[in-house]
Amino acid sequence: MDKTDWEALSYEKKNRRLFHQQVELLKTFLEHHAISQEQYNKSYNDLVVKMRIKD
Repeated sequence: MDKTDWEALSYEKKNRRLFHQQVELLKTFLEHHAISQEQYNKSYNDLVVKMRIKD
């Protein structure tokens, strides 16, 4: 995605995209045993709250 595409996104779409990128990073850390399942769960839940993600 180039800069123009990013700028065209709404705040909500940017937020959701960033959220998914962060979750993928957390999954990578978990898969490589850099964090525990408990740390993953806490970080995931913190992201949901701080980024106001609703599903």
